[in-house]
Amino acid sequence: MHLYRTADSPIVHANGLWYQVDKNWNQLLVDDNLSATLRSVVENATPNPALGELRDKVLAPITNQEIWAAGVTYFRSKTARMDESKDAGGGDFYDRVYDANRPEIFFKSSAIRSVGHGETMHLRDDSKWIVPEPELTLVISPGGKIIGYTVGNDLSCRDIEGENPLYLPQAKTFKDCASIGPSIYISDSPLDGETEICLSIERGGKEIVADKTSLSQMKRSLEELVGYLFSNNCHPNGCFLMTGTGIVPADDFCLQPGDKVSITIDPIGTLVNTMV
Repeated sequence: MHLYRTADSPIVHANGLWYQVDKNWNQLLVDDNLSATLRSVVENATPNPALGELRDKVLAPITNQEIWAAGVTYFRSKTARMDESKDAGGGDFYDRVYDANRPEIFFKSSAIRSVGHGETMHLRDDSKWIVPEPELTLVISPGGKIIGYTVGNDLSCRDIEGENPLYLPQAKTFKDCASIGPSIYISDSPLDGETEICLSIERGGKEIVADKTSLSQMKRSLEELVGYLFSNNCHPNGCFLMTGTGIVPADDFCLQPGDKVSITIDPIGTLVNTMV
């Protein structure tokens, strides 16, 4: 099942049919039994084909929630962070956190700094090395239960972070710095380890970057990351957790205005954003 946020009300797509949900978004994202709730909708509501017309007008699936992120969860991310920070003397920080018991967990974005599918993302004018970070993003209830999955783009300024690891908040959190969507995938089963995360970047209508990884390359389990996110912390409205990236473009690559970034995770969908 796929859960979409629209301007009118949440809608569900299941078995090729569309259903309207008679609850607001915040009620859904605090529901530990969201899968069962939506199954009940599918079983008892009347499908409405007209709702399918809203598919290309969906909103970012976030209202009062926060987006957090985990870093250095893939080996490729570790090596990239070490390379970008070595001149500042911070390279070994990332090597150590990759092997440490405690993962890197940081605040990424509030709803007002987040965008959804089809919207634009902001390129900082004080950064010359900005890259997308395609990430599986968890949807988590206030009780710490993974209730769904979505696609995330953790837009990052590698030069700012590389200059000094203490600049991480500026490298990660700014206007329109995070994108999630287009839907929340709801399943009673966890995602398969061979699930692929695919990145495509187009410039002037031509694909200039194409890469992919799989969840099997992630060093830490999803449950482990959630456990640290909720340790001595609270998320009363539920939250999102970006789980790290295993795809890092070449060191000479930087996003430019007009670039179109597409991130695909089957069976969740494709998240598309243009850079400005």
